[in-house]
Amino acid sequence: MEMELFDTGEAPAFEVSPSAPLADRMRPRTLEEVVGQSHLLGPEGVLTKIARAGKPRSLLLWGPPGCGKTTLARCLAHTFDAAFEAFSAVLYGVKEVRAVVARAKERRHRGRATILFVDEVHRFNKAQQDAFLPHVEEGLITLLGATTENPSFEIIPPLLSRCRVLVLHPLTEEDLVVVLERALGDAEIGLGAERLELDEGVVPIMARAAGGDARVALTLLETVVESVPPAEDGLRHITGEACEGLIREALLRYDKAGDEHYNLASAMIKSLRGSDVDAALYWAFRMLDAGEDPMFIARRLVIFAAEDVGNADPQALALAVAAQQAIHFVGMPEAFLPLGQAVIYLASAPKSNAVLRAAKAARDAIAETKTLPVPLHLRGAPTALMKGLGHGEGYRYPHSADTGWVEQQYLPDVLKGRVFYEATGRGYEAKMAEYLKRLKSKASEPPPKLDKEPSS
Repeated sequence: MEMELFDTGEAPAFEVSPSAPLADRMRPRTLEEVVGQSHLLGPEGVLTKIARAGKPRSLLLWGPPGCGKTTLARCLAHTFDAAFEAFSAVLYGVKEVRAVVARAKERRHRGRATILFVDEVHRFNKAQQDAFLPHVEEGLITLLGATTENPSFEIIPPLLSRCRVLVLHPLTEEDLVVVLERALGDAEIGLGAERLELDEGVVPIMARAAGGDARVALTLLETVVESVPPAEDGLRHITGEACEGLIREALLRYDKAGDEHYNLASAMIKSLRGSDVDAALYWAFRMLDAGEDPMFIARRLVIFAAEDVGNADPQALALAVAAQQAIHFVGMPEAFLPLGQAVIYLASAPKSNAVLRAAKAARDAIAETKTLPVPLHLRGAPTALMKGLGHGEGYRYPHSADTGWVEQQYLPDVLKGRVFYEATGRGYEAKMAEYLKRLKSKASEPPPKLDKEPSS
């Protein structure tokens, strides 16, 4: 089976070096060996039916790291006795696409199918997708893509419509226990030939620490075993204490540039929006303890203060900015204190997205009406020429009225009466709404004596 892009020979399936990491050595060879994903691999699962039908189909496998996406792709290729090619969406371009297609055509003449595996398929650029599309459509190539991110955001609709998206779930702790015990018992490619003695409960602890990721679980096991020196009799005794530090690292599995980064940030924002103080603190400190830049969290809090609290509590933005300054000034590790204070305040504050809605409505109006001229009475008139052209004529100075307000049109005629800001009845915004309502309900007052701004 062809494992490399330019390998034109028939390489043995699943050939793995004995020196390869344990996670690679223990990769399942057949669908029957795959642990987890019972919704896809059960008696009536989609993948079971596809394998039973004997005809490969283009699939996009979407799921978290370590759940078996690459393994499933290789097992499917083995099931159909198809050539397996791995394509790098990052390293290769249209030239390499043509080479893959040429080899696929040559194989088809020999009666053999080609399965093209693209890891991180969300990195497929449009030119690559367009180049593969007709060949996927005619069945020359069966595309198996793996991604940790939603493919509907990155894959062009014509290609997406020709692939079935299958959602994979994180492995359960029970699944990971099976994976770890299989590695411990396999004397050929696992750790079965090692002289190991594990305290009761160590395997479940590792399974729990891996966070649903088989690769993390196996890597943790291998690291712990290698970190414990053998006794005089050659026996390695693995205790819970031996992997305590490594377990914490695994629990905080975190990719600052990937999906988990945005998942945790999203969880924090949604918890703040839902006024769940405890959950907001949990997610914020999950990010912080995992090594996230505290300034990234602080920036999200400043944005949240304006977007989700707004004028329901005008102090929210001031406190969020103060927290950002304090975090920058103090630095880690003490920065967690002002960060925590801001999180608690924002989660507890009354919520309003009226600012967001008003800004969006105003910008939509700008996009709709383009550059409307400023009404003459709102224009400045610093020169005699401008005054002669009518600039500022008819402007009514609000401070001339006892109430500090006069009835006057400030929008262009095309937008007269358009409402962008609709205050809610929550927090301080309720007072603002009542004040604006009271002003607009007043009858038009007689023109004040002073109809212009005082000169400076």
